[in-house]
Amino acid sequence: MRTPTITREQQTSIALGVLGAVISLTVWWVSAATWLADNQVPTPPDVLAVFRERGLDYYQRIFSVTLGEALRGYVVGVGAALVLATLVLLVPRLEAVVMQLAVVTYCLPVVALAPILIIVHDLPEPGGHSATAVDLAAISVFFTTVVGAVLGFRSADPAALDVVSVYGGGKPQQFLRVRLVSALPALFTTLQIAAPAAYLGALLGEYFDRHLEVGVGPSLILAQNNRETALAWSLGIACAIVAGVAYLAIGLVGRIVTPWSKGVAR
Repeated sequence: MRTPTITREQQTSIALGVLGAVISLTVWWVSAATWLADNQVPTPPDVLAVFRERGLDYYQRIFSVTLGEALRGYVVGVGAALVLATLVLLVPRLEAVVMQLAVVTYCLPVVALAPILIIVHDLPEPGGHSATAVDLAAISVFFTTVVGAVLGFRSADPAALDVVSVYGGGKPQQFLRVRLVSALPALFTTLQIAAPAAYLGALLGEYFDRHLEVGVGPSLILAQNNRETALAWSLGIACAIVAGVAYLAIGLVGRIVTPWSKGVAR
């Protein structure tokens, strides 16, 4: 399989992204050093100093817990969504029920759902994962994945579906031979969007579950309570980097798996 090359349009997009990051960093630095200095906004050197002081082991230890919860929730939420989206294609009468379920999960307020999940689950073991964080990560990706998968499956060429039908193939054969292949670009785009959502869901679950001892959520709470602004900024920036890397990684896999689709991941 040929490795996809970067087009000129993608190079321009990357250059603009780098330029935007440089401008944002400059505005942040100047603002923090001047008119926001009294608001305890740290400068980039302050945040880098916290990174060096805490060390890589500290960030690796807390982020490994949160990433583990996000990954579990991602797999569960995406897996359930893909199964239900497939059932909608094979049994169209289930569409109304599946879509209503997806909308309900999307509309559930996290501030009301998180306490219920915390009560339902057992307390996490010392240094263990939060079941609430896993659940919120799964819920965060469910709606987007269901909608994206259904729309992707329905984007199949009717002529190709007719060919399979003429040769005696039913809905399962149409799904495997035509719909799934046609839906791959849309599915990878959906999986890209779901990755940061899963991480955010896990982070919110940790933030609400005050019984958890290790993770990004508890570290943010401690930084907030101790008024460690630079540490809170360093954790927030690290979260953005982790979510962005996950987004780009899935997009890269999508470009490799579906080279016929232009612009799945830029």
